[in-house]
Amino acid sequence: MKKVLIINGHQRYEKVAEGKLTKIYIDSATEFFEKNGFLVKHSVVESDYDVKQEVEKFVWADYIVFQHPIYWMGVPWITKKYIDEVFSAGANNGIYINDGRSRSDATKCYGSGGLMQDKSYMLSLTYNCPTSEFSNKDGFFEGLSLDEANVATHKTFQFCGANPLETYSIHDVYKGDLNMDAELENFKKVLEKNFI
Repeated sequence: MKKVLIINGHQRYEKVAEGKLTKIYIDSATEFFEKNGFLVKHSVVESDYDVKQEVEKFVWADYIVFQHPIYWMGVPWITKKYIDEVFSAGANNGIYINDGRSRSDATKCYGSGGLMQDKSYMLSLTYNCPTSEFSNKDGFFEGLSLDEANVATHKTFQFCGANPLETYSIHDVYKGDLNMDAELENFKKVLEKNFI
């Protein structure tokens, strides 16, 4: 049976970002995976998590879904803290051995010491900015694609050997005219493409 870890990377800010949208996506993903016969575990970065148990969840999982908002062009600070604590504790504990380089073998490259080669991950992101800002040389991100704009998160997983799946993102979340039925249908299509 396939196993998936869903990480809630939301950080709450009262009246601005209370986590309702993140919860909708996590509930939708959970329903999708359970319906399709996956075993599901959850992690919540804004909680009193146990670092050792979190490492064990990564070791257990075949797949990781990382659901989080983009705050100031990256993960929320509490989510970065979770990554730093959990991935660092994963050294020689199933996440990575070292940075991959070897004094005795110059062919071993930086970033090749990961132990998660048999795992895949999916980013699911919530954004205030419109989709038009990506892959647009005149846009805010100066031509960067969505994935290029999130390179730090991708490289964190790839450093540990995990393989990227298609990224999902929702945009203009503060405009007030989101068609959540359509957005969740798009989300489901990405989940089907990535996991079925």
